[in-house]
Amino acid sequence: MSKGARAGIVLISFAAAIGLILFGIFGYLRSSPDVVTATQSTSQPNTVNLVMQVDGAVGVGAHPNWVGYWVQDANGVWHQTTLVKVPVNTNVHVTVYEYDSGGALRNPEWAKVSGVSGGQVNLNGTEDAIVNPNSPGNGIAHTFVIPGLNVTVPLYGVNGSVKNFCQTGPCNLSEAHTTTSFAFFSGSSVHSYHWQCFVPCGLGYLEGNGGPMQSLGNMAGFFEVVK
Repeated sequence: MSKGARAGIVLISFAAAIGLILFGIFGYLRSSPDVVTATQSTSQPNTVNLVMQVDGAVGVGAHPNWVGYWVQDANGVWHQTTLVKVPVNTNVHVTVYEYDSGGALRNPEWAKVSGVSGGQVNLNGTEDAIVNPNSPGNGIAHTFVIPGLNVTVPLYGVNGSVKNFCQTGPCNLSEAHTTTSFAFFSGSSVHSYHWQCFVPCGLGYLEGNGGPMQSLGNMAGFFEVVK
């Protein structure tokens, strides 16, 4: 085989490899969840509001039966995502509607609140620093954790036997849910903070730690702190 032919084969192989890489990158970008920007508060300065819900089955995408989050934008539209953008040096006020059932915890530390304003969350109208993980029929469904900001919030579940249990997301307020509200400070520097649930909720995976637990749009995501 001539040098020219060999060079041609190398170039074709190189081009094919680059093509596969680009295909993978663009495929990821096409499938990446939406990014929702927190809504500026109209009543409190230096504050944004973020409304989220956790559903036992998201109802959309490649894995509609997986547990996951929906996030509401400034127009009231729900997006099935865990990618959120907030401003730097800002108080982030979060409301989470929990529609999934809960249970006892493997680690009692996950029931403790940390990193939030005042050291407490508002659970269904009551201020709490520790959420009872052993409540019959309910317990802790998930946790909202941003390790880089030391934020940990246990999310109290609903009783799975209630008649109006939400079967698929996005759920609505007429269906059984709990409401947890809290606030945290976004920090003084631009940064991308990983956040996730630490309660194993990947049914069908080893120790419950696979599938939705490690997937963007489900139980893992990023808070982008921007200027």
